[in-house]
Amino acid sequence: MAQSSFHFLRYENNTLFLQGEWVLAHYRQLCHELAQFTQHAQKYEHIDFSSLEKLDTAGAEQLCLLMTPEHLEEQLDHAQGLSAERAALLRTVAHALSTQEPPPPLPQHSAIGDFFVRIGEATHRFWRQAIELLAFIGLTLETLFFNMLRPSQWRVTAIVAQVEETAFNAVPIIALLTFLVGAVIAFLGATILADFGATIYTVNLVGFSFLREFAVLLTAILMAGRTASAFTAQIGSMKANEEIDALRAQGLNPLLILVIPRVLAMLLALPMLTFIGMIAGIFGGALVSFWTLDISPTMFIEIFKQDVSVRHFFLGMAKAPIFAFLIAVIGCLEGFKVTGSAQSVGERTTAAVVHSIFIVILLDALAALFYMEMGW
Repeated sequence: MAQSSFHFLRYENNTLFLQGEWVLAHYRQLCHELAQFTQHAQKYEHIDFSSLEKLDTAGAEQLCLLMTPEHLEEQLDHAQGLSAERAALLRTVAHALSTQEPPPPLPQHSAIGDFFVRIGEATHRFWRQAIELLAFIGLTLETLFFNMLRPSQWRVTAIVAQVEETAFNAVPIIALLTFLVGAVIAFLGATILADFGATIYTVNLVGFSFLREFAVLLTAILMAGRTASAFTAQIGSMKANEEIDALRAQGLNPLLILVIPRVLAMLLALPMLTFIGMIAGIFGGALVSFWTLDISPTMFIEIFKQDVSVRHFFLGMAKAPIFAFLIAVIGCLEGFKVTGSAQSVGERTTAAVVHSIFIVILLDALAALFYMEMGW
């Protein structure tokens, strides 16, 4: 007669006797004792519950793990000393464990796999954002077209207010920045061209660079950081406060009220600011040329008139309306994406600035390639 005894278990004559309190309070001791009993690998044909004092779901779970839920349900049919309540508890726990799905296997990660996953996610995110931008541009152009045909719906006051905010208030920073950049370019040109005895061509360098590239590019980047972020914050705050939903509830078109005045204001503001940037940058270059190269203002203007064609002015100004439209549209689109929290407003504002600057630099590079291929 084989016999082994534990605190919660007793094995005798092919019968397993459950004893003590199989409850959550003794869960750790119960797990330890069942692990020791399993190591002995003793076989039993019957289970005796007569010495079992207490039982809860934690103890029932351990009993199921000891003999599998299916085997336990078979033993319950002819178990000794088991009350109906405890039999029902054991059957419920055994059924729940037998129907429980196994946990999914942990995914296998690798550095190369994670790298390509990130590339795929970034590509998908870029494609989704491009589709959203194109769709919003289409809605804006449609609303703008129908608004042009209805002069009674023109929001002149809103447009004038936005022009004041985006154009007039931005003149000092645009003029100062382009003036300083013009001075820096003149310094660099004078330093490099002096080695070749061609310092006089500093005038050409300043004129070409600001008429074709720097004035419109610097102005667009500043407007992307200053105005696009403001558009996103304004519309995003209205979205968070449910003011846009209130406009729709009143039968009003948010695009007509919020987007169109900002787009038209940017279309007016950016060319004007670009022109101011051209003048300020050329003036900065002329001032440096006068101080360091002894090129008088009269000589600077004469060389500028002879060597720099007006064609370069129009090539630079042609990019301003395109940049203005995209900056305004991106700023408004990111504002409509705000979900309602202050964190979302900050995230969308940052996204508006980043996307606007990226689009501006990308289009400027494409325009430079196009001008080069066309021989302009």
